[in-house]
Amino acid sequence: MTILRDLSVLWSLFHILILFMMLYRSRYPRRKTFVFTGICMGPLILLNIMGIEIYGTEFMGKVFMLTCTLPSLLFFWFMSKDKKGRFFFTFCLADTVALWIIAVTNVADFYLGGQQYVLMFIGRLLLFPLAEWVAIRYLRKPYMELQESVAEGWKLFAGMTALYYILLAVHANFPVVITKRPQEFPVFVLILLLMPMTYATIFAAMYRQLLLHRKRQSERILQEQKNTLEAQLDNQLNIRKMKHDMKGYTATLSGLLAAGNIQEAVEYLAGVEKKMDTLSGQFCANPYINATLAYYSRKLGELSAECRMDIQVGEEMLPYMELCRILADGLENVCDALKKLEKDRREVSVHMRYHRDYLLIRIRNRCQEDLYVKRGETVPTSKTEKGHGFGLSAIQEAANRLDGDMVCYTEDGWFMLDVMVRTEEMVEK
Repeated sequence: MTILRDLSVLWSLFHILILFMMLYRSRYPRRKTFVFTGICMGPLILLNIMGIEIYGTEFMGKVFMLTCTLPSLLFFWFMSKDKKGRFFFTFCLADTVALWIIAVTNVADFYLGGQQYVLMFIGRLLLFPLAEWVAIRYLRKPYMELQESVAEGWKLFAGMTALYYILLAVHANFPVVITKRPQEFPVFVLILLLMPMTYATIFAAMYRQLLLHRKRQSERILQEQKNTLEAQLDNQLNIRKMKHDMKGYTATLSGLLAAGNIQEAVEYLAGVEKKMDTLSGQFCANPYINATLAYYSRKLGELSAECRMDIQVGEEMLPYMELCRILADGLENVCDALKKLEKDRREVSVHMRYHRDYLLIRIRNRCQEDLYVKRGETVPTSKTEKGHGFGLSAIQEAANRLDGDMVCYTEDGWFMLDVMVRTEEMVEK
Protein backbone atom coordinates (compact mmCIF):
# COMPACT_ATOMS: atom_id res chain seq x y z
CA MET A 1 0.00 0.00 0.00
CA THR A 2 3.01 2.33 -0.04
CA ILE A 3 1.98 3.28 -3.56
CA LEU A 4 -0.93 5.23 -2.02
CA ARG A 5 1.48 6.96 0.33
CA ASP A 6 3.79 7.95 -2.53
CA LEU A 7 0.88 9.13 -4.67
CA SER A 8 -0.47 11.20 -1.79
CA VAL A 9 2.96 12.84 -1.32
CA LEU A 10 3.20 13.57 -5.05
CA TRP A 11 -0.34 14.95 -5.02
CA SER A 12 0.48 17.13 -2.00
CA LEU A 13 3.66 18.62 -3.47
CA PHE A 14 1.92 19.31 -6.77
CA HIS A 15 -0.97 21.11 -5.08
CA ILE A 16 1.33 23.17 -2.86
CA LEU A 17 2.58 24.71 -6.12
CA ILE A 18 -0.96 25.31 -7.37
CA LEU A 19 -2.02 26.93 -4.08
CA PHE A 20 0.97 29.25 -4.04
CA MET A 21 0.75 30.17 -7.73
CA MET A 22 -2.87 31.21 -7.27
CA LEU A 23 -1.87 33.81 -4.67
CA TYR A 24 1.54 35.22 -5.60
CA ARG A 25 2.37 37.79 -8.27
CA SER A 26 4.96 36.60 -10.77
CA ARG A 27 7.12 39.13 -12.56
CA TYR A 28 6.80 37.07 -15.76
CA PRO A 29 3.79 36.41 -18.04
CA ARG A 30 1.59 33.48 -17.07
CA ARG A 31 2.86 31.11 -19.77
CA LYS A 32 6.52 31.74 -18.98
CA THR A 33 5.78 31.37 -15.26
CA PHE A 34 4.27 27.91 -15.77
CA VAL A 35 7.15 26.81 -18.01
CA PHE A 36 9.84 27.95 -15.54
CA THR A 37 7.97 26.40 -12.62
CA GLY A 38 7.63 23.06 -14.40
CA ILE A 39 11.31 23.00 -15.39
CA CYS A 40 12.60 23.85 -11.92
CA MET A 41 10.04 22.42 -9.51
CA GLY A 42 9.24 19.20 -11.39
CA PRO A 43 12.69 17.63 -10.82
CA LEU A 44 12.67 18.89 -7.21
CA ILE A 45 9.39 17.07 -6.53
CA LEU A 46 10.67 13.88 -8.13
CA LEU A 47 13.88 14.00 -6.10
CA ASN A 48 11.88 14.27 -2.87
CA ILE A 49 9.70 11.32 -3.91
CA MET A 50 12.85 9.31 -4.59
CA GLY A 51 14.17 10.35 -1.18
CA ILE A 52 11.05 8.96 0.48
CA GLU A 53 11.52 5.65 -1.37
CA ILE A 54 15.17 5.40 -0.38
CA TYR A 55 15.30 6.95 3.11
CA GLY A 56 11.71 6.69 4.29
CA THR A 57 9.10 9.25 5.29
CA GLU A 58 10.45 9.80 8.81
CA PHE A 59 13.91 10.86 7.62
CA MET A 60 12.57 12.99 4.74
CA GLY A 61 10.10 14.62 7.13
CA LYS A 62 13.05 15.86 9.17
CA VAL A 63 15.01 17.26 6.22
CA PHE A 64 12.19 18.39 3.90
CA MET A 65 12.79 22.03 4.90
CA LEU A 66 16.24 21.68 3.35
CA THR A 67 15.30 19.46 0.42
CA CYS A 68 12.01 21.11 -0.56
CA THR A 69 11.04 24.26 1.34
CA LEU A 70 14.29 26.22 1.03
CA PRO A 71 14.91 25.47 -2.70
CA SER A 72 11.31 26.36 -3.60
CA LEU A 73 11.57 29.53 -1.49
CA LEU A 74 14.65 30.67 -3.42
CA PHE A 75 13.12 29.79 -6.78
CA PHE A 76 9.84 31.61 -6.19
CA TRP A 77 11.64 34.58 -4.63
CA PHE A 78 13.46 34.95 -7.94
CA MET A 79 10.18 34.57 -9.89
CA SER A 80 8.08 36.88 -7.70
CA LYS A 81 7.33 40.52 -8.42
CA ASP A 82 7.37 41.14 -4.66
CA LYS A 83 10.62 40.59 -2.78
CA LYS A 84 9.74 41.50 0.81
CA GLY A 85 6.91 40.92 3.27
CA ARG A 86 4.19 40.27 0.70
CA PHE A 87 6.12 37.42 -0.91
CA PHE A 88 7.21 35.75 2.35
CA PHE A 89 3.71 35.92 3.81
CA THR A 90 2.20 34.38 0.66
CA PHE A 91 4.84 31.64 0.58
CA CYS A 92 4.36 30.78 4.27
CA LEU A 93 0.58 30.89 3.85
CA ALA A 94 0.56 28.29 1.06
CA ASP A 95 3.16 26.07 2.75
CA THR A 96 1.48 26.22 6.15
CA VAL A 97 -1.94 25.31 4.76
CA ALA A 98 -0.38 22.40 2.86
CA LEU A 99 1.62 21.23 5.89
CA TRP A 100 -1.54 21.41 8.02
CA ILE A 101 -3.44 19.18 5.57
CA ILE A 102 -0.50 16.75 5.43
CA ALA A 103 -0.26 16.59 9.24
CA VAL A 104 -4.00 16.12 9.74
CA THR A 105 -4.29 13.35 7.15
CA ASN A 106 -1.17 11.64 8.48
CA VAL A 107 -2.49 11.60 12.05
CA ALA A 108 -5.97 10.52 10.92
CA ASP A 109 -4.53 7.64 8.92
CA PHE A 110 -2.38 6.50 11.86
CA TYR A 111 -5.18 6.48 14.45
CA LEU A 112 -8.22 5.72 12.27
CA GLY A 113 -6.92 4.10 9.08
CA GLY A 114 -4.61 1.47 10.49
CA GLN A 115 -1.60 2.94 8.61
CA GLN A 116 -2.91 1.51 5.34
CA TYR A 117 -2.56 4.98 3.71
CA VAL A 118 -6.07 4.74 2.26
CA LEU A 119 -7.49 7.40 4.57
CA MET A 120 -4.40 9.55 4.00
CA PHE A 121 -4.76 9.31 0.21
CA ILE A 122 -8.50 10.03 0.18
CA GLY A 123 -8.14 12.90 2.66
CA ARG A 124 -5.45 14.65 0.66
CA LEU A 125 -7.28 13.90 -2.59
CA LEU A 126 -10.26 15.86 -1.26
CA LEU A 127 -8.77 18.49 1.06
CA PHE A 128 -6.26 20.04 -1.36
CA PRO A 129 -8.86 20.77 -4.10
CA LEU A 130 -11.20 22.04 -1.36
CA ALA A 131 -8.52 24.45 -0.11
CA GLU A 132 -7.95 25.66 -3.68
CA TRP A 133 -11.68 26.14 -4.24
CA VAL A 134 -11.92 28.22 -1.06
CA ALA A 135 -8.89 30.25 -2.18
CA ILE A 136 -10.39 30.93 -5.61
CA ARG A 137 -13.93 31.53 -4.36
CA TYR A 138 -13.24 33.75 -1.36
CA LEU A 139 -9.57 34.72 -1.10
CA ARG A 140 -7.80 35.26 -4.42
CA LYS A 141 -9.51 38.41 -5.71
CA PRO A 142 -9.42 40.46 -2.48
CA TYR A 143 -5.94 39.12 -1.68
CA MET A 144 -4.59 40.27 -5.07
CA GLU A 145 -6.22 43.66 -4.53
CA LEU A 146 -4.67 43.84 -1.08
CA GLN A 147 -1.19 43.10 -2.46
CA GLU A 148 -1.63 45.85 -5.05
CA SER A 149 -2.92 48.48 -2.66
CA VAL A 150 -1.33 47.93 0.77
CA ALA A 151 2.41 48.29 1.21
CA GLU A 152 2.75 48.27 5.01
CA GLY A 153 2.27 45.57 7.66
CA TRP A 154 3.31 42.51 5.65
CA LYS A 155 6.53 41.84 7.58
CA LEU A 156 4.68 41.26 10.84
CA PHE A 157 2.21 38.86 9.19
CA ALA A 158 5.06 37.07 7.40
CA GLY A 159 6.93 36.65 10.69
CA MET A 160 3.84 35.20 12.40
CA THR A 161 3.19 32.67 9.64
CA ALA A 162 6.87 31.70 9.38
CA LEU A 163 7.07 30.99 13.10
CA TYR A 164 3.87 28.95 12.97
CA TYR A 165 5.16 26.97 10.00
CA ILE A 166 8.41 26.17 11.83
CA LEU A 167 6.50 25.29 15.01
CA LEU A 168 4.23 22.88 13.15
CA ALA A 169 7.07 21.31 11.16
CA VAL A 170 9.35 20.83 14.17
CA HIS A 171 6.66 19.50 16.50
CA ALA A 172 5.42 17.06 13.86
CA ASN A 173 8.84 15.52 13.12
CA PHE A 174 11.32 16.09 16.01
CA PRO A 175 12.81 14.24 17.73
CA VAL A 176 10.66 11.58 16.04
CA VAL A 177 7.35 11.80 14.20
CA ILE A 178 4.38 12.83 16.34
CA THR A 179 2.67 9.42 15.97
CA LYS A 180 5.52 7.92 18.01
CA ARG A 181 5.03 10.48 20.79
CA PRO A 182 1.46 9.88 22.01
CA GLN A 183 2.11 11.84 25.22
CA GLU A 184 2.57 15.00 23.12
CA PHE A 185 -0.41 14.41 20.87
CA PRO A 186 -2.80 16.75 22.81
CA VAL A 187 -0.32 19.61 22.40
CA PHE A 188 -0.03 18.83 18.68
CA VAL A 189 -3.83 18.94 18.33
CA LEU A 190 -3.85 22.37 20.00
CA ILE A 191 -1.21 23.57 17.52
CA LEU A 192 -3.37 22.30 14.64
CA LEU A 193 -6.40 24.11 16.04
CA LEU A 194 -4.36 27.27 16.54
CA MET A 195 -3.59 27.52 12.81
CA PRO A 196 -7.08 28.40 11.47
CA MET A 197 -7.60 30.80 14.38
CA THR A 198 -4.27 32.51 13.63
CA TYR A 199 -5.11 32.95 9.96
CA ALA A 200 -8.64 34.10 10.78
CA THR A 201 -7.10 36.88 12.89
CA ILE A 202 -4.60 37.82 10.18
CA PHE A 203 -7.22 37.88 7.42
CA ALA A 204 -9.61 39.91 9.56
CA ALA A 205 -6.86 42.52 10.02
CA MET A 206 -6.08 42.42 6.30
CA TYR A 207 -9.73 42.81 5.38
CA ARG A 208 -9.96 45.91 7.55
CA GLN A 209 -6.92 47.28 5.71
CA LEU A 210 -8.60 46.55 2.40
CA LEU A 211 -11.80 48.30 3.46
CA LEU A 212 -9.75 51.29 4.63
CA HIS A 213 -7.96 51.41 1.28
CA ARG A 214 -11.28 51.27 -0.60
CA LYS A 215 -12.67 54.04 1.58
CA ARG A 216 -9.65 56.23 0.87
CA GLN A 217 -9.95 55.52 -2.83
CA SER A 218 -13.63 56.47 -2.77
CA GLU A 219 -12.87 59.68 -0.88
CA ARG A 220 -10.15 60.49 -3.38
CA ILE A 221 -12.49 59.91 -6.33
CA LEU A 222 -15.19 62.08 -4.72
CA GLN A 223 -12.63 64.82 -4.11
CA GLU A 224 -11.51 64.63 -7.73
CA GLN A 225 -15.12 64.83 -8.91
CA LYS A 226 -15.69 67.82 -6.62
CA ASN A 227 -12.59 69.54 -8.00
CA THR A 228 -13.69 68.79 -11.56
CA LEU A 229 -17.19 70.15 -11.02
CA GLU A 230 -15.85 73.27 -9.29
CA ALA A 231 -13.43 73.88 -12.15
CA GLN A 232 -16.21 73.36 -14.68
CA LEU A 233 -18.43 75.82 -12.79
CA ASP A 234 -15.61 78.37 -12.76
CA ASN A 235 -15.22 77.94 -16.50
CA GLN A 236 -18.93 78.49 -17.06
CA LEU A 237 -18.89 81.63 -14.91
CA ASN A 238 -15.88 82.92 -16.85
CA ILE A 239 -17.63 82.23 -20.14
CA ARG A 240 -20.70 84.14 -18.98
CA LYS A 241 -18.48 87.02 -17.89
CA MET A 242 -16.75 87.04 -21.26
CA LYS A 243 -20.08 87.10 -23.08
CA HIS A 244 -21.14 90.06 -20.97
CA ASP A 245 -17.81 91.86 -21.53
CA MET A 246 -17.88 91.07 -25.23
CA LYS A 247 -20.55 93.69 -25.81
CA GLY A 248 -18.26 96.37 -24.44
CA TYR A 249 -15.28 95.04 -26.41
CA THR A 250 -17.34 95.06 -29.60
CA ALA A 251 -18.52 98.63 -29.03
CA THR A 252 -14.98 99.87 -28.41
CA LEU A 253 -13.63 98.00 -31.43
CA SER A 254 -16.40 99.35 -33.66
CA GLY A 255 -15.64 102.88 -32.47
CA LEU A 256 -11.92 102.52 -33.26
CA LEU A 257 -12.64 101.14 -36.70
CA ALA A 258 -15.22 103.85 -37.45
CA ALA A 259 -12.67 106.49 -36.53
CA GLY A 260 -10.08 104.89 -38.82
CA ASN A 261 -7.73 103.94 -35.98
CA ILE A 262 -6.73 100.63 -37.52
CA GLN A 263 -3.47 100.14 -35.57
CA GLU A 264 -5.16 100.91 -32.27
CA ALA A 265 -7.96 98.47 -33.18
CA VAL A 266 -5.44 95.70 -33.91
CA GLU A 267 -3.65 96.26 -30.60
CA TYR A 268 -6.95 96.38 -28.72
CA LEU A 269 -8.08 93.13 -30.37
CA ALA A 270 -4.82 91.43 -29.40
CA GLY A 271 -5.35 92.52 -25.79
CA VAL A 272 -8.89 91.20 -25.81
CA GLU A 273 -7.73 87.85 -27.22
CA LYS A 274 -5.07 87.54 -24.54
CA LYS A 275 -7.56 88.32 -21.79
CA MET A 276 -10.02 85.76 -23.16
CA ASP A 277 -7.33 83.05 -23.11
CA THR A 278 -6.47 83.94 -19.52
CA LEU A 279 -10.04 83.83 -18.35
CA SER A 280 -11.14 80.71 -20.15
CA GLY A 281 -8.34 78.32 -19.27
CA GLN A 282 -9.31 76.41 -22.38
CA PHE A 283 -7.14 73.34 -23.02
CA CYS A 284 -9.57 71.16 -24.98
CA ALA A 285 -13.20 71.06 -26.11
CA ASN A 286 -14.23 68.31 -23.69
CA PRO A 287 -15.63 70.21 -20.66
CA TYR A 288 -14.79 67.50 -18.09
CA ILE A 289 -11.21 66.92 -19.20
CA ASN A 290 -10.74 70.67 -19.62
CA ALA A 291 -12.03 71.31 -16.09
CA THR A 292 -9.56 68.78 -14.64
CA LEU A 293 -6.66 70.27 -16.57
CA ALA A 294 -7.71 73.81 -15.58
CA TYR A 295 -7.82 72.85 -11.89
CA TYR A 296 -4.34 71.34 -11.94
CA SER A 297 -3.01 74.14 -14.12
CA ARG A 298 -3.92 76.58 -11.35
CA LYS A 299 -2.49 74.23 -8.71
CA LEU A 300 0.79 73.95 -10.62
CA GLY A 301 0.79 77.73 -11.07
CA GLU A 302 0.68 78.12 -7.29
CA LEU A 303 3.87 76.01 -7.18
CA SER A 304 5.50 78.33 -9.76
CA ALA A 305 5.85 75.32 -12.06
CA GLU A 306 6.34 75.70 -15.80
CA CYS A 307 3.44 73.80 -17.32
CA ARG A 308 2.98 72.92 -21.00
CA MET A 309 -0.18 71.21 -22.24
CA ASP A 310 -0.78 69.81 -25.71
CA ILE A 311 -4.26 68.29 -25.71
CA GLN A 312 -5.36 67.04 -29.13
CA VAL A 313 -8.89 65.85 -28.37
CA GLY A 314 -12.12 67.43 -29.55
CA GLU A 315 -15.78 67.21 -28.64
CA GLU A 316 -16.06 63.48 -29.42
CA MET A 317 -17.58 61.13 -26.87
CA LEU A 318 -14.90 60.04 -24.39
CA PRO A 319 -14.98 58.03 -21.14
CA TYR A 320 -14.35 61.21 -19.20
CA MET A 321 -14.70 59.61 -15.73
CA GLU A 322 -11.75 57.26 -16.28
CA LEU A 323 -9.71 59.82 -18.25
CA CYS A 324 -10.24 62.50 -15.62
CA ARG A 325 -9.17 60.06 -12.93
CA ILE A 326 -6.00 59.18 -14.86
CA LEU A 327 -5.16 62.87 -15.34
CA ALA A 328 -6.04 63.81 -11.76
CA ASP A 329 -4.01 61.01 -10.14
CA GLY A 330 -1.09 61.59 -12.50
CA LEU A 331 -1.03 65.37 -11.95
CA GLU A 332 -1.50 64.95 -8.19
CA ASN A 333 1.67 62.84 -8.24
CA VAL A 334 3.37 65.61 -10.20
CA CYS A 335 2.41 68.24 -7.62
CA ASP A 336 3.78 66.07 -4.81
CA ALA A 337 7.02 65.46 -6.71
CA LEU A 338 7.57 69.10 -7.70
CA LYS A 339 7.13 70.33 -4.12
CA LYS A 340 10.41 68.57 -3.26
CA LEU A 341 12.34 70.36 -6.02
CA GLU A 342 13.81 73.84 -6.29
CA LYS A 343 11.46 76.29 -8.02
CA ASP A 344 13.70 76.63 -11.07
CA ARG A 345 13.44 72.86 -11.69
CA ARG A 346 9.65 72.60 -11.48
CA GLU A 347 8.61 71.63 -14.99
CA VAL A 348 5.78 69.47 -16.30
CA SER A 349 4.17 68.71 -19.64
CA VAL A 350 0.94 66.92 -20.52
CA HIS A 351 0.27 65.47 -23.97
CA MET A 352 -2.87 63.76 -25.25
CA ARG A 353 -3.21 62.59 -28.84
CA TYR A 354 -4.64 59.78 -30.92
CA HIS A 355 -2.60 57.02 -32.52
CA ARG A 356 -4.67 54.60 -34.58
CA ASP A 357 -7.19 53.00 -32.20
CA TYR A 358 -5.61 54.38 -29.02
CA LEU A 359 -5.58 57.61 -27.08
CA LEU A 360 -2.08 58.23 -25.75
CA ILE A 361 -1.48 60.24 -22.59
CA ARG A 362 1.97 61.27 -21.45
CA ILE A 363 2.65 63.20 -18.24
CA ARG A 364 6.31 64.21 -17.95
CA ASN A 365 7.81 66.05 -15.00
CA ARG A 366 11.10 66.76 -13.34
CA CYS A 367 11.91 64.49 -10.40
CA GLN A 368 14.59 63.96 -7.76
CA GLU A 369 17.89 62.96 -9.30
CA ASP A 370 18.28 59.89 -7.09
CA LEU A 371 14.90 58.47 -8.14
CA TYR A 372 15.35 55.59 -10.57
CA VAL A 373 12.47 53.56 -11.95
CA LYS A 374 13.12 51.01 -14.67
CA ARG A 375 10.51 50.68 -17.39
CA GLY A 376 7.91 48.15 -16.25
CA GLU A 377 8.98 48.20 -12.57
CA THR A 378 6.53 48.64 -9.72
CA VAL A 379 6.88 52.09 -8.17
CA PRO A 380 6.68 52.45 -4.36
CA THR A 381 3.10 53.41 -3.43
CA SER A 382 3.57 54.92 0.00
CA LYS A 383 3.99 58.66 0.37
CA THR A 384 6.30 58.00 3.29
CA GLU A 385 8.79 56.40 0.94
CA LYS A 386 10.97 58.01 -1.66
CA GLY A 387 9.02 57.51 -4.86
CA HIS A 388 6.41 58.74 -7.25
CA GLY A 389 3.85 55.97 -7.01
CA PHE A 390 0.90 57.13 -4.94
CA GLY A 391 -2.23 56.68 -7.06
CA LEU A 392 -0.53 54.68 -9.81
CA SER A 393 -2.57 51.60 -8.94
CA ALA A 394 -5.74 53.65 -9.54
CA ILE A 395 -4.36 54.80 -12.90
CA GLN A 396 -3.59 51.20 -13.83
CA GLU A 397 -7.11 50.14 -12.85
CA ALA A 398 -8.68 52.92 -14.94
CA ALA A 399 -6.48 52.03 -17.94
CA ASN A 400 -7.38 48.34 -17.62
CA ARG A 401 -11.09 49.20 -17.66
CA LEU A 402 -10.53 50.96 -20.99
CA ASP A 403 -8.65 47.97 -22.42
CA GLY A 404 -5.38 49.85 -22.13
CA ASP A 405 -2.17 49.87 -20.13
CA MET A 406 0.18 52.09 -18.14
CA VAL A 407 3.96 52.25 -17.90
CA CYS A 408 6.21 54.61 -15.97
CA TYR A 409 9.97 55.10 -15.78
CA THR A 410 12.65 57.73 -15.18
CA GLU A 411 14.85 59.17 -17.89
CA ASP A 412 17.56 61.85 -17.52
CA GLY A 413 15.98 63.42 -14.44
CA TRP A 414 12.43 63.19 -15.77
CA PHE A 415 9.61 60.97 -14.54
CA MET A 416 7.55 59.63 -17.44
CA LEU A 417 4.00 58.34 -17.08
CA ASP A 418 2.61 56.86 -20.31
CA VAL A 419 -0.97 55.66 -20.53
CA MET A 420 -2.76 54.32 -23.58
CA VAL A 421 -6.44 53.45 -23.76
CA ARG A 422 -8.45 51.99 -26.62
CA THR A 423 -10.70 54.57 -28.30
CA GLU A 424 -11.91 52.95 -31.52
CA GLU A 425 -15.37 52.09 -30.18
CA MET A 426 -15.99 55.35 -28.34
CA VAL A 427 -14.83 57.50 -31.27
CA GLU A 428 -17.27 55.62 -33.51
CA LYS A 429 -20.08 56.47 -31.07
